[in-house]
Amino acid sequence: MDTIRLTTAQALVRFLDQQYVDFGEGPERFVHGIFTVFGHGNVLGLGQALQEAPGALTVYQGRNEQGMVHAATAFAKQNRRRRIMACTASVGPGAANMLTAAATATANQIPVLLLPGDTFATRQPDPVLQQMEHTYNLSITVNDAFKAVSKYWDRIYRPEQLMSALLNAMRVLTDQADTGAVTIALPQDVQGEAWDYPIEFFRKRIHRVVSRLPRPDEIAAAADLIAGKQRPLLVCGGGVRYANAGADLRAFAEKFAIPFGETQAGKSAVASDCAYNLGGIGVTGNGSANALATEADLVIGVGTRFTDFTTASKSLFAHSEVEFLTINASPYHAAKLDALAVVCDAAEGLKALTEALEERGYRSGYTDEIVSARKAWEVERERLTGVEYPVKEDANSASASFVPEIAGHLDDKLSEYAAMLNTSLTQTQVLGILNEHLPKDAIVIGAAGSLPGDMQRMWNCAVPDTYHMEYGFSCMGYEISGALGVKLAEPEREVYALVGDGSYQMMHSELVTSLQENKKINVILLDNAGFGCINNLQMEQGLNSMATEFRYRSPEGQLSGELMHIDYAASAAGYGVKTFRATTPEQLLNALEEARMQERSTLIDIKVLPKTMTHGYGAWWHVGVPEVSNSEAVQAAYEQKLGQLGKARSY
Repeated sequence: MDTIRLTTAQALVRFLDQQYVDFGEGPERFVHGIFTVFGHGNVLGLGQALQEAPGALTVYQGRNEQGMVHAATAFAKQNRRRRIMACTASVGPGAANMLTAAATATANQIPVLLLPGDTFATRQPDPVLQQMEHTYNLSITVNDAFKAVSKYWDRIYRPEQLMSALLNAMRVLTDQADTGAVTIALPQDVQGEAWDYPIEFFRKRIHRVVSRLPRPDEIAAAADLIAGKQRPLLVCGGGVRYANAGADLRAFAEKFAIPFGETQAGKSAVASDCAYNLGGIGVTGNGSANALATEADLVIGVGTRFTDFTTASKSLFAHSEVEFLTINASPYHAAKLDALAVVCDAAEGLKALTEALEERGYRSGYTDEIVSARKAWEVERERLTGVEYPVKEDANSASASFVPEIAGHLDDKLSEYAAMLNTSLTQTQVLGILNEHLPKDAIVIGAAGSLPGDMQRMWNCAVPDTYHMEYGFSCMGYEISGALGVKLAEPEREVYALVGDGSYQMMHSELVTSLQENKKINVILLDNAGFGCINNLQMEQGLNSMATEFRYRSPEGQLSGELMHIDYAASAAGYGVKTFRATTPEQLLNALEEARMQERSTLIDIKVLPKTMTHGYGAWWHVGVPEVSNSEAVQAAYEQKLGQLGKARSY
């Protein structure tokens, strides 16, 4: 057997450079590049290998380990999991910084390869710099924490172990039913150790991803179930997009007159103008989709995990005879809600089910309900986009005459916010302007706070695959890092990260990488001077506002002093980002036009009033309300929770 002597790190890089996938359209390179933040735990081993012979792998310089993994996750997500990035960090804090992003990838079932440096396998220099020592088990390092957030985990103690580890890594990274973060921990001494690897190991490998076909008996049972129902409802999940099945779902809905609601991951699989597209469903869904959901006698989940937001804590689908049917590549997710499961690729399942229903001559029993529901929501959406805070000389008078969407919380403080932020903009008004004036083929990205709910309800997608929302983990800080990953995936398209001030403060470091790579991203920052989403939750459950508004500490020692005014545009300008500020519709429109003409990354600092996001639309979310409290408001919230819980499914 012919061999070649390489270090573990050199063998790793050479192997990754030769990985291809074939989804039936011919081989394409699988691993696009590797994000790095070098430290003593990886710069000499893996760093040397990447410097000497990177092959076709592009090396990117991350600024924060969590941020670079978010970027890698977004890259794979936008590529429908057909191309991935690897990420390497140093031992200790560098590795630990990747944990949150690893969890984000795994929760969303997005493939990303993590290569954290590790302590010495020989233990000769123990404790090495940044090593965490466990007196009861010296084999445990920070990287053991990745076991909880990875779909595959391994540690390389000897150079020859790398081969089986990498083959297993590729197995999981290309698994359409059960993928996520893959972690291979690399002790820093082993990275530099050499071995005579078989040359055959580095041949071009093509991982052929075969779409799982449905079983005929499952399709027959599913068709029989649908045939006996009058008011079925489809739920379009992320699996529809990953299977490239948007056209199949649209054709299915139109042929059998079945409406569908969208999850955050499934939104934009089908354009919003489809006559059967009801828009967002669930806790962050709209009133019309949720109204039809309560009346559905069959819920057909296609490529969805049925999270608590989608199912509204298992209370939304309230028809007395409702049943569930799922089409999902994952047996685990297909079995949720005690559903009749069709375990297969979304596109293949929809095609097979179409043939079976055609044979039965099926059409739903809906008459004009779908048209009426779409019209009703469009009326409400127009109202939301038109909500304006009155501009009057007397600020207190303006505040008194304005009723925010989330009323009864900070009503008496709105004039203070309007004066400090110097704005009259509302959040729903801003989203209406953005949706109308951003390029129709631009990709919008979000993740956390109140914006995902507003966008799932209000954002109309004219072009498929233009809505990129991380809501499986709802990880604050994903937005800007993710925008970079999306731009790397689709460099010819404009990318807009919609982010709140809270998320921006948590993480925006990869703005610098976007400048370094000359990959323009646009940050749309909505500043309402607080963690507005959680303030809503806090106060809706009977608590007072506490530590969710951005206020200075008062002389009494509480976080109840004056509001903080933060110039986010100035912070981004220091990096070299082209920035704009907007407190009126006219300023926002001008900023959008100017931003489109720029060649480098931009940020628009938009001041909006709190409590002007959308409210709930007929859905209940189960949250941990205290059972014991001195507050009558909290006691009432707990009783309300018990009432809702009594009407919800328990499994």
